[in-house]
Amino acid sequence: MKIVFTGGGTGGHIFPIIAVARELRKLHFGEDLKLFYYGPKDDFATMLLSQEGIKIKTIPGGKLRRYFSFSNFIDIVFRIPWGIFRAFFSLFFLAPDVIFSKGGYGSLPTVIAGSFLRIPIFLHESDVSPGLANRFLSRFALEVFTSFPKTEYFSPRKMTLIGNPIRTELLEGSVEEAKENLKLTGEKPTVLIFGGSQGAQKINDVVFSILQEFLNNFEIIHQCGSKNYEDAKQLVRVITNPEIRKYYHLFPFLKESDLKYAYHSADIVVSRAGSGSIFEIAALGKPSILIPIAESAQNHQQKNAYTYAASGASVVMEETNLTPHFFLEKLRYLAFSPHVLDEMSQKALAFAKPRAAQIMASYLLEYLKI
Repeated sequence: MKIVFTGGGTGGHIFPIIAVARELRKLHFGEDLKLFYYGPKDDFATMLLSQEGIKIKTIPGGKLRRYFSFSNFIDIVFRIPWGIFRAFFSLFFLAPDVIFSKGGYGSLPTVIAGSFLRIPIFLHESDVSPGLANRFLSRFALEVFTSFPKTEYFSPRKMTLIGNPIRTELLEGSVEEAKENLKLTGEKPTVLIFGGSQGAQKINDVVFSILQEFLNNFEIIHQCGSKNYEDAKQLVRVITNPEIRKYYHLFPFLKESDLKYAYHSADIVVSRAGSGSIFEIAALGKPSILIPIAESAQNHQQKNAYTYAASGASVVMEETNLTPHFFLEKLRYLAFSPHVLDEMSQKALAFAKPRAAQIMASYLLEYLKI
């Protein structure tokens, strides 16, 4: 049995694919299960997927921009057709049983080629507001699996709500293990701050502008992004006193084991509003402050954030309101209002769908009559 995954290449596409792949292997033990990934060249995706034993085929992709750009011409006339051509012949000789698309422009060539070859296609949409690629690709899908209720655009007859697949390994562990592995003092409320797999410059700037004052109140686990890490290390040495640095734990990127411990130890999580982050935070029952990217396509992060916050599990702070002291005061209020945190935690768990990856894997295996 051969299953091809495809997606755009960002962490938001890759981590759900990994979650579904792991569940497929748990549910089907036979050596005949062969998993493949077709997508654009991406070192980050290659590293993560290779560790899972997923074979990778690089397929060129393109992007349709909402503004005038010569790159649109290049992508439409050359890159996308070339990608479809490459995907078509690769899929023809591979002959997979099904394609599972996580969406995004990187999946366009594979899904289109798969539709020509009459390969069954299933699409997962992470966000409340689908992007242009998934809106187009949904016409080729037998079914569209969604993360949020009331997902826009798709026909209700084609949608099945399952949540966003998360790696269930993140749910394992304890606060005690987390403190030991991350060298936390446990003397102050712990705040986990991260902006997705690449970090978030806007959030970093706000944190560094009040870091000394921040550390007077909190212990911080901060994923700043690999490209910012060396500069951030130097800056921290300049702006903080040595005796207070023990409360600050800086990471370029939180690999899975560290992220698991960071989640478990956090009293509050500060995050962007990507669907993957929201559903991980919810599954662990963590109160959160969500800071959606201001310029995200279709305002999808803003819509994700407000949909989740409507459940009572989170607070939304838009970038235009993200001033250092307002941010700090909001954290202080939440951290020292235990009844508020308890209620947010319960609302988060009620919203969570931690079995999404298992449901998706079970559906694929059932479809293939395994």
